Amino acid sequence: MKTITLDVSDLLGAMSSLGVEHQLNVAPGVTNARVNAINGAATVTYDETRTSSGALADVIRACGYHCSGEKLPIHLCEQAAEPDHAAHGKHVHAAHEHTTHEHLAHTEGKTAPHAEHGGMHHHGGDMQAMVRDMRNRFLVCLLFSVPIFLAAPMGIDMPTLKPPFGMDLNLFLFILASGAILWPAWPFFADAIRAMRNRVVNMSTLVLLSVGAGYAYSVGATFLFPGPQFYEAVAVLLVFILLGHWLEMRARAGASEAVKALLNLSPPKAMVLRDGREIELPTAEVLLGDTVIVRPGGKIPVDGVVLDGESQVDESMLTGESMPVKKKPGDAVIGATINKSGAFRFKATKVGADTALAQIVKMVQEAQNSKAPAQLLADRAAQWLVWAAIVVALLTFGVWFFALGQTLLFAMTLTITVLVIACPDALGLAMPMAVMVGTGLGAKHGILIKNASALEESTKLNVVIFDKTGTLTMGEPRVVKLATAPGISEEALLALAASAEQASEHPLAKAILQRAQGLTLTQPQGFQNHDGMGARATVSGERVLLGNRKLMETENVAVAALDEQARDLQGAGRTVVHVARGSELIGLIAIADAPRPTSKATIARLHDRGVQVAMLTGDNQGTAERVAAELGIDIVLADVLPGQKADKVKELQAQGKKVGMVGDGVNDAPALTQADVGFAIGAGTDVAMESADVVLMKSDPLDVVKAIEISRATYRKMHQNLWWAAGYNVIAFPLAAGVLYPLTLSPEIAALSMSGSTVLVALNALLLKRLRLSRAETSVAPATAAIEAR
Repeated sequence: MKTITLDVSDLLGAMSSLGVEHQLNVAPGVTNARVNAINGAATVTYDETRTSSGALADVIRACGYHCSGEKLPIHLCEQAAEPDHAAHGKHVHAAHEHTTHEHLAHTEGKTAPHAEHGGMHHHGGDMQAMVRDMRNRFLVCLLFSVPIFLAAPMGIDMPTLKPPFGMDLNLFLFILASGAILWPAWPFFADAIRAMRNRVVNMSTLVLLSVGAGYAYSVGATFLFPGPQFYEAVAVLLVFILLGHWLEMRARAGASEAVKALLNLSPPKAMVLRDGREIELPTAEVLLGDTVIVRPGGKIPVDGVVLDGESQVDESMLTGESMPVKKKPGDAVIGATINKSGAFRFKATKVGADTALAQIVKMVQEAQNSKAPAQLLADRAAQWLVWAAIVVALLTFGVWFFALGQTLLFAMTLTITVLVIACPDALGLAMPMAVMVGTGLGAKHGILIKNASALEESTKLNVVIFDKTGTLTMGEPRVVKLATAPGISEEALLALAASAEQASEHPLAKAILQRAQGLTLTQPQGFQNHDGMGARATVSGERVLLGNRKLMETENVAVAALDEQARDLQGAGRTVVHVARGSELIGLIAIADAPRPTSKATIARLHDRGVQVAMLTGDNQGTAERVAAELGIDIVLADVLPGQKADKVKELQAQGKKVGMVGDGVNDAPALTQADVGFAIGAGTDVAMESADVVLMKSDPLDVVKAIEISRATYRKMHQNLWWAAGYNVIAFPLAAGVLYPLTLSPEIAALSMSGSTVLVALNALLLKRLRLSRAETSVAPATAAIEAR
């Protein structure tokens, strides 16, 4: 199975996507398809042996919409013209940038991935083009409607505009109304016809029936039979409809800003070494194995491994860490990060759609196109609402005209009002707008929420399990405390210990060397490792011993002077390295798997939100409980083997708890999958990230709290929008049908209400962007984990 995200352009409203979604889901080989009208994209999971991306693009085009292929950043694609396959109105096609690419299968032994893609597309400008187009249609409609209003002022006692050249008033209104309706309303007419061809109904169906019926009847009254005309009502009605859709599209464009920002991160050009010459190429043409040159201040175009040169690289876009990271030969570099100082060359290892950035973009797009179960119900409800509006409109006409004997003008006015006031788009927008903004907000903060279901499930969590090593802790030993004998400074203790450990590869030795950076070291001689006890070496002619108590006793070094301090440090779950010079103990170095700076704050914030915290570790029960007490952890799961992690998740779920699991390693994958929501620390393995529902790019446990806050805020917006959309329609239908007669609504007021309802839903979702997320002090908490002694 393969999942891709395809471009779907010219989706007019929230419900316009339903027809395409239906046709994709019934296409051979497709297991699941979700279309998002807000960002103009379809995420499709399909069997590669039965269909292809090109065939799926053809399905979209057959539905009457434009598809330029798979959606990826524009710099990954070769610019080329693509014929327009869409058989419908061209009201925004001139603004589209059509892009396709053909990857070379093999070039000088190097491969370019994804030769199957029928095309790639950057959708940044399409929505803006539709916004401008809708604005222009609104202005044209308004321009023609003003003289219509003045010539036939709908019963208002004010000066009227007289037709020129003695022209008949109805003919004059017909000419103006045709200008106000035919071109401005054409996108709705075309969208309604496409929907019917795809066996669905949508908001455009109601616009076609109301505006179309009013205009057609007025034309008949002008040329074919005597009767009242609705030109002024229909024209002003359309002004409000177009205004509402223009504002709605502006809001929809704002909802996709996060993805657009990601799409624009990578540079469009790359400097590549080929045949001994430096040549500048589009990033799309960089191949696997190419040698890429990066100069100070330049962006790294693709992923790779440094060949030669050193530099500092700003990886904040990926990790959120503000401090640049030193890069030297053999280190990995990531596309779209920024080279700050030196120049270097690197070998391209991932290009095109395989780069880390492209995968992040894909993950965010798939999340925004996914639908929670409640959204599927809302989509069906929106369909039912359109049919309900049609049925109620017909009943309204029948009751008022035939049963109550009202005039045709009155019955037609109420019928049009019923059709216009129904607002299925508000139901259709209620959840996807909130999901779009919520997942975009998460991406902005380095929190990648993979799907709408994860967003929904995160709101229900009441227990979060942290795998201790690598999540609550850094996953590597660090020096956390020093204790010295009288007359010995901490610098002298560290310098001597680090000098002796320079020849060692042991993790504890690396921790000591890291802490001693900046100190002057002496080259050791005669380094020897004593398995299970420590090491010895000669430094400046003196014997130096480093290790546990057993090594000191074996070498006849007295430890009584610092024995009490050693016991206190070990009791806190730390590994204690004794340091002796000659036969004298000069100090202790306490080493632990250092906590992440925000671990304690994370647990406190989760408690504030009513979520219990569990810690899962392979440490013994005593050590684990000491760590839990320091951090305030509620549930301790100790002595857990890697293969038992998923079972521990099941045990908590069996108690009726909704469980989140936070991990980073390969052995965490089953537990991440078993949990109701799996959170993968971004610095972890690809397997863990693949198994998780939420990826924390910054490797910060506090982002678990932020993810829950985003999920809860998004869900609140979804509920607010749904209640508003449902409540509006429940109240609107009786008012429009004249149930409170003589209090009635005009079609213009109905159109303003409908448009206002849709815009209100969109703007309410956009308020999520102002959500204030948790922050914590970055002071390092007490050490929380023991490292096994040598």
